[in-house]
Amino acid sequence: MGRFVIIIGMQWGDEGKGKIVDLLTSARPPWPDSRVDTMPAIRSSSAVARPFSRSYLRHPARGVQCLIGNGVVLSLEALFREADMLRAEGVPVFERLRISPACPLILPSHVVLDRAREAARGMNAIGTTGRGIGPAYEDKVARRAVRVADLFQRDRFAAKLGEVLDFHNFVLQRYFALPPVDFQRTLDEQLEYVERVRPLLCDVTGALSDLRTSGANVLFEGAQGAMLDVDVGTYPFVTSSNTTAGAPPPAPAWGRARSITCSVSSRPIRPRRRGPFPTELFDDDGEHLSRVGHEFGSVTGRRRRCGWFDAVALRRSIIHSSVSGLCVTKLDVLDGLETIRLCVGYRVGGETLPGPPLFADAYADVEPVYEEMPGWQDSTVGVREHHALPLNARRYLERIEQLLACHSI
Repeated sequence: MGRFVIIIGMQWGDEGKGKIVDLLTSARPPWPDSRVDTMPAIRSSSAVARPFSRSYLRHPARGVQCLIGNGVVLSLEALFREADMLRAEGVPVFERLRISPACPLILPSHVVLDRAREAARGMNAIGTTGRGIGPAYEDKVARRAVRVADLFQRDRFAAKLGEVLDFHNFVLQRYFALPPVDFQRTLDEQLEYVERVRPLLCDVTGALSDLRTSGANVLFEGAQGAMLDVDVGTYPFVTSSNTTAGAPPPAPAWGRARSITCSVSSRPIRPRRRGPFPTELFDDDGEHLSRVGHEFGSVTGRRRRCGWFDAVALRRSIIHSSVSGLCVTKLDVLDGLETIRLCVGYRVGGETLPGPPLFADAYADVEPVYEEMPGWQDSTVGVREHHALPLNARRYLERIEQLLACHSI
């Protein structure tokens, strides 16, 4: 029987999930047979969560598929820009890529709205990428989204686009005092992609059901991190979709046959410039983590916020996603530190909490309770076997396993 494995990040994103996916998809013998994107948006190749894993699309086995599920809000312009770039490198993108027709589209007006809101918030800005993701999800939930399937009925597409642009332009003009997004230009731009999208359409749920019946191995790749989940994350400083293991939209297709592996950074980062981050560092250790880890946003260029490992937040994320195994990444960033700290509890008002505060606003008053461990001076770069790691590095990983009650793989 094949395995359906989910790879997700368990912190605030940028844990290094892509490295785990590339490792699995470049394995010999080839594994898996199919890969499903459950990410909230398709962005450019420079974005943190790339639409395509190069090693996966270069997978040596024939018949391998790369599926984009219906939970994805899709920018056709970004999709084909990256696809064309990869094809120029010899990657057989269109032979393997398939897309659910139920994917809502990210329109130019979504991008304008996203950036207008962030600018209007000033110092209270959420810190979005400005790619239109949030507004696109709003339209999806409000049942006014224009979806990929609509492209193939021109009159219907034009009517739906007109309705949604009327709403968007009303907000842009009346609330933000900005010029409207042109209807005809948007219509023409989206319709240009019709014939390129047509051969990529696929019943993703049906495909997954067939794969399970045939005993295939399937890899689901999530986006961002579990602490950015719109329901159980550090709201309102979250993304606009669900990022836990329950997020893959064609869930009935994989049912009970699943294994969930999370990617955990050896020290968390928070890409967004605002939002709670109890273990954030502002000292020399924080500068070390940022500099050695090259922690700068690939989309925004902003320096990412870095901090010590937070076992309290991770324990809650493990519960939310029923995690079965840990992949600890970026251990080498800790090389050379004399002392390493782990957050093992939160203290609020003199009381140590067993878990995260009940209300997200209370994170502002959290004082992390730390446990210190000796660091290591030897490099961990390129080490492939657990026993070859420095002794203190092995002890650090073992302590993480103890704190999280979950084994690393």
